[in-house]
Amino acid sequence: MSRTGGISLTLSDLHHGEQHLARQLTAVAERHRTDHEIHHVATDLAGWSREHVRSLAEAGHAHGLHLGDPTGTPTPGLLSTLREKAAETVGHRPEPGLLLLRDLRELHLAAAGNSLCWEMLAQAAQATRDDDLLALASRCHPRTLRQMRWTNTMIKILSPQVLTSL
Repeated sequence: MSRTGGISLTLSDLHHGEQHLARQLTAVAERHRTDHEIHHVATDLAGWSREHVRSLAEAGHAHGLHLGDPTGTPTPGLLSTLREKAAETVGHRPEPGLLLLRDLRELHLAAAGNSLCWEMLAQAAQATRDDDLLALASRCHPRTLRQMRWTNTMIKILSPQVLTSL
């Protein structure tokens, strides 16, 4: 693998991870739309991930990668929407509080994976003296850390009540 092959792989992984997180956040915002804080914050955080996707596509282009249209915005997957509707129809949905905790846990894990990729990209950018990649990581990684802090805070707030009231 070339010296920049690892950087290309990390850019690609991170692009995919941010697309996935944007879709997850959008799905959670819709699934919990009656909880206004969850709905609005998750919607805003999904916007951050969509911005990251566009920035990563531009950075990938500079590294010879085609990561998709930099102006494109990911939408919730059809399969996840169908699963959601099927679950509603059948009526086998977990308690809303448990569902929210599960969703928050999955969001946190996805954001944590992205955070690690941002850290690796920043370290590689420093090692190769790639100021553009370092600026990208420095701009985006703090937002990913805030996504993680929000999910962690919500889990801390909701867990005692949800888990002890079953």
